Amino acid sequence: MTQVDPHALGKLLANRRIAVVTGTNGKTTSTHLLTAALRAGLPGDKDAVVTNADGANLHHGIASALGEAPRASVACLETDERVVPDVIRLGHPEVLVMLNFSRDQMDRNFELKSLGRAWRTALEQAGEAGPVVVANANDPLVVWSAQPAQRTIWIDTGAGWTQDAALCPACGAVLSRKDGQIVGGGSWTCTGCDLTQPTADYRVDGETVVEQDGTVWQLQLDVPGRFNRANAACALAAARVMGIEPSVATKGMSTVSSPAGRFAVGTFGDVEARLLLAKNPAGWAESLTLATSDPVVLAIDAIAADGRDVSWLWDVDFEQLRGRTVVCTGPRAHDLAVRLTYGDVEHTIEHDLMTAITSQQVDGVLDVVSTYTPFQKLRKLGGLA
Repeated sequence: MTQVDPHALGKLLANRRIAVVTGTNGKTTSTHLLTAALRAGLPGDKDAVVTNADGANLHHGIASALGEAPRASVACLETDERVVPDVIRLGHPEVLVMLNFSRDQMDRNFELKSLGRAWRTALEQAGEAGPVVVANANDPLVVWSAQPAQRTIWIDTGAGWTQDAALCPACGAVLSRKDGQIVGGGSWTCTGCDLTQPTADYRVDGETVVEQDGTVWQLQLDVPGRFNRANAACALAAARVMGIEPSVATKGMSTVSSPAGRFAVGTFGDVEARLLLAKNPAGWAESLTLATSDPVVLAIDAIAADGRDVSWLWDVDFEQLRGRTVVCTGPRAHDLAVRLTYGDVEHTIEHDLMTAITSQQVDGVLDVVSTYTPFQKLRKLGGLA
């Protein structure tokens, strides 16, 4: 569509209320959660809200989704980090959800600060007409990028991954954290300038979201993990900007169970397997805590959609899998096997995805953690796509 008309995206964005979700991790799930909240609370039928639910988040994917729903008055759009400035300029969104920055596909997005600078510049240029930003207060680069926004709603997500946030994005000084560690949990502040973690308007507390005034909203999610509770908190705040009452938003979000196949259970011969998508070190850190089966299958590839650079394997704490049966599969199984060998994790290699699953004996559901390309193949093999 954009090849036929280079201005198609701007035309398709026009005359709609727009919510944008972006960040390295959690875009797809957060978009599904926000879409469900909007559909639960906005008048009219669910067709009033259009979304790119399959995760096609570049210019052509967004244009294609919008083109299929010309009458939808509201658009909830998962947006690649590189596309955010164009959507701000062309679509004038009401709300922009900024989740996080972490290393991802190093051959494509190799400099995180350049992405943050582009977001910051787009917000500066939008000025008072720019979106309300819902931003992860735990991520220093997100905080710096959101500074020019006309209004920012800060979310304390309790994020556990901080290895991409050791230096201040404003001045380059070392960041100090409450627990005394350069890399670790807790609130952060710069040792060289006034950039510091903002006071949160919402914070994640177990299964609840707590507002600054003490109001508590109970999350009843059908998607697992602390990181999804953080995604839900951001979606809740964004839905409120769009006029949805929190009680209605949380009810809508409770209907989301396996966004674009994430966390879905497929059938592979006689084996039931739950699919967990992990695309970068931050994603693997969260997914491995959910993968509790023994054995567990890890699937790796490194083509364009996965990112061709697999050096990130050395930043993942695979050592937590010691003592369990681990099966490496996919085209880059040997790269993973080398990493596991150095981590003293016992493992086997089975290159064929289907055999890697069907050859396992497991009580209950087998967990499979996978990068993007094997994940999509597994969805089809398991009858999920």
